[in-house]
Amino acid sequence: MKRRNAIKNLTILPVAGAVVGSSVPLGSVMASTAACSRAKRDLFKELGLRTFINAAGTYTAMTASLMPEEVKQAWLDASEEYVLLDEVQDKVGEKIAEMCHAEAATVTAGCYSALVLGMAGVLTGNDPKKAGQLPDLTGMKSEVITQKSHNQGYVHALTLTGIKLIEVETVEDVENAINENTAMMWFLNYAGPEGKIKDKEWVALGKKYNIPTMNDMAADVPPVENLWKYNDMGFDLVCISGGKGLCGPQSAGILMGRKDLIAAARLNAPPRSITIGRGMKVNKEEIIAMYVALEKYINKDHDKEWKEWENRVALIESAAKQIDGVTTTVSVPPVANHTPTLNISWDINKVKVTRDEFLDRLRKGNPSIEVMGGRDNSVNLTVFMLKPGQDKIVAARIQEELKNATV
Repeated sequence: MKRRNAIKNLTILPVAGAVVGSSVPLGSVMASTAACSRAKRDLFKELGLRTFINAAGTYTAMTASLMPEEVKQAWLDASEEYVLLDEVQDKVGEKIAEMCHAEAATVTAGCYSALVLGMAGVLTGNDPKKAGQLPDLTGMKSEVITQKSHNQGYVHALTLTGIKLIEVETVEDVENAINENTAMMWFLNYAGPEGKIKDKEWVALGKKYNIPTMNDMAADVPPVENLWKYNDMGFDLVCISGGKGLCGPQSAGILMGRKDLIAAARLNAPPRSITIGRGMKVNKEEIIAMYVALEKYINKDHDKEWKEWENRVALIESAAKQIDGVTTTVSVPPVANHTPTLNISWDINKVKVTRDEFLDRLRKGNPSIEVMGGRDNSVNLTVFMLKPGQDKIVAARIQEELKNATV
C-alpha cells in the first residue's frame, strides 16, 4: 500500500481530551461531526439506544452502512406516490442490468433473499405451480454442487428451497457429481481463494455441462469492477448486498444474471402470494433507493476515496504506535471487504489490557467505538464506514486507552 510521505510523519499528541495533531478539544470535534445531521427528535436517545462510531466494517449486526443524502432523499421521494411493484422492478431492473453488464436484474430483500429467490427460479423455471410447491421438489431437480471450502453458513439460503448440497473439491469430483438431479453449481466468492477450483474454471464447468452457476459476492465491492466482473465472466446468476459497500438500503440486495432466470426468480417473489419468497418483501422505497445508491457508487471517484482511506488508516496507525509495546500492520483482504485494514497488537507485559477488555473500554467510552477483535492481544479496524472527522476521534480514543493501560 502506497502512502504519502506526509502521512508517515503524522504524530499524535497526548489525548486527555485533545484531538490528534490539534489543540481542538475532542468534544468539539465530536459535536461538529454530529451537528450537521442532528434530528429535532432524537429517537435513539428517546428509545435508550447506544449509537457508536463504526470502525469495524459493514456487519449486519452493526446495521452495515449509512445511506448518502441522495439515497435517503430517493427513499423519501419514492414514499410519496403509488406505483405498481412489478413495474418499478421492471424499470429499475433494466437500469441495474445495464450498469452491471447483466441481461436482467431485480432488487431483493438483501443478498440472502437474492440467494433464495435465484435458487427458487432455477428450480421452478416459469411454472407457477412449481413456484407454489417449494420446498417440495417433486418433479424438479434437487441437488446443488459446491466446493467443500465454500460450504459455509450462507448455503442455508439455498437449502430453504429443499435442495441437497453435494460437496466437491476437484474438477473430477464435479464431473462425477453431475447427474440428472443437478440443478445448479454455487460459488461463494469470498471463499474463492480457498477452493481448488477458481471462478473462471467453475463457470467453464457449468457451461460444459449446461448447468447454471451462481456467485454469492455479498460484500465484495470495492473494487467497483466486481459489479460487472462476474457477469462478464459468465456466471448465470450473481447476488450482492445492497447495504454494505454500495451504501444502499441495508434491507435491499441485487440479483442479476440471465433474463430467463431473473424472470423465474421474480415468479417466486412478492407480490406473488403463494411462494417461498412471499415474506421477502422489498417495496418501492428500497428498490428506487437501491438504484440511486448503485448509480452513485459506480460514478464516484474511487481512486480519491481509496487515498482517503489510506490517510485515515495512517492517522490511526500513527496514534497507536506512539505507545511503547504496540505494533501495527496494514493489509487489504483479497476479496470480501477489500479495503485497507489495520491490525493493532500489543505486548501484554507493557500494555496491561486484554483484547476483550480493550474492546469493552472502547465500546463503553465516550464516544462509543466498535472495532473487531483480532488474535491474542490485538484488534482489527477499518475506516470506510467512518464519517468525516471520525478517524481523528478513533485515533485519539485508541491512543488514550492504550496509554491508560500502560500506567
